[in-house]
Amino acid sequence: MTFPLLWLIVCVASYLLGSVPFGYLLGRLLHRKDIRSGGSGNIGATNALRQFGTATGVLVLLFDLLKGFCVAWLCLRVIPASFPALFDGPIDLFVALLPALTVILGHMYSIFLGGRGGKGVATAAGVFIYAAPVPLFATLIFFVLIVALTRYVSLASVAGVLFLCLAQFFWNWYHSGAPSIPWFTMVVAALVIYKHQENILRLLEKRENKLSFSSKGKS
Repeated sequence: MTFPLLWLIVCVASYLLGSVPFGYLLGRLLHRKDIRSGGSGNIGATNALRQFGTATGVLVLLFDLLKGFCVAWLCLRVIPASFPALFDGPIDLFVALLPALTVILGHMYSIFLGGRGGKGVATAAGVFIYAAPVPLFATLIFFVLIVALTRYVSLASVAGVLFLCLAQFFWNWYHSGAPSIPWFTMVVAALVIYKHQENILRLLEKRENKLSFSSKGKS
């Protein structure tokens, strides 16, 4: 098998993995309810928390994180180590992270939900847990601070991806002496902001729902 064919298969498989709508599936299995029928209509962890309670919300978050983490781990570590003959040298990050981009796109535009999906924040975070843990950790602190102060997850998500770009800029500057923002981070930030355009409009109009915790969710 040649490298381009292998990576094409990996990209397609990553998209299909990203397309698995855990929020929808867990809502149906555990609560017999379509998560899209209430709250924001989104399939992600925040709406799962609103609709079904903290336990289901956390489960959805973990599964969506794992989608991104598993793909990043496989692409940056497992596959290059398992097929060394296919790589003439260190794998180019642009190529290596294409499957990570497709897993995020799969979550955002799920083939199993007619091209609709979530905002991609948790799945993207799963990728960065492996690919850029230090900038992500700084971003997580910033995210939690924004949520704690405002209780707007959408605001924290949009501000968080912008902060992640800044964190990677300074981390690369400190770590390698070359201040830069990786293409992958900029593309993910643009996608996340685009998927939050309705939330941004509601924030500007002061109609956005605030985060609240419940053990059972809404009936």
